[in-house]
Amino acid sequence: MPYETILVETRGPVGLVTLNRPKALNALSDLLVTELGQALDALEADDSVGAIVVTGSEKAFAAGADIKEMQGFSYMDVYKANFITAKWERLAKCRKPTIAAVAGYALGGGCELAMMADFILAADTAKFGQPEITIGTIPGAGGTQRLTRFVGKSKAMEMCLTGRLMDAAEAERAGLVSRVVPAVDLVDEAVRVAEKIAKLSRPVVMMAKDAVNAAYETTMSEGIRVERRIFHSTFATEDQKEGMAAFAEKRQPDWKHR
Repeated sequence: MPYETILVETRGPVGLVTLNRPKALNALSDLLVTELGQALDALEADDSVGAIVVTGSEKAFAAGADIKEMQGFSYMDVYKANFITAKWERLAKCRKPTIAAVAGYALGGGCELAMMADFILAADTAKFGQPEITIGTIPGAGGTQRLTRFVGKSKAMEMCLTGRLMDAAEAERAGLVSRVVPAVDLVDEAVRVAEKIAKLSRPVVMMAKDAVNAAYETTMSEGIRVERRIFHSTFATEDQKEGMAAFAEKRQPDWKHR
């Protein structure tokens, strides 16, 4: 399917989506967000794809929402259109594992989009921020909520109230990103990690993702209960039988994805 604002390819079992509005530093226009949702729908439906990487350019993962597009919106425009909720959260709803590979700027909506992925790999050039306060508004795609869960109240509050940017090293120390890699290696490393995940038992990968997300969104006792139920349910899969048999027999498992 041809797209105007993104590039989509597959590398083995990995779907790779590249945001591609270079003149606008990948600002998240309505068309880009719509096309990203369509691409994610297609990759989720493709059985040959086991994991998805979303990336941008060397200069910018995404420099934010498209302010020129938004500046004329009224309250009734955004309320009646269910702005953000209607289209922006597709990445957060993917069942397949997702990685945001971030180089350059990930600001405002760009930072929020990256945080919707399962985890973030950052280039050493990456800069994260929620500078909406400097243009008279606040984060609207989950920034005040997800950033606070990632880095804690104090740092999130400082970033949201001042618009201060966080570099890659600070983002790693704060827990916003899983690792920092040289910019030149970013996409290849993200695809390598995604490929490793994609080659595991896909239903069990989805179960592990559900369990971790439960920790992110509920209490400890409820999260433990959810983990225990999901752990028990893995024993109903063919892949749990194969995985443990392969371990006992000192061979590589032959996953059936069932």
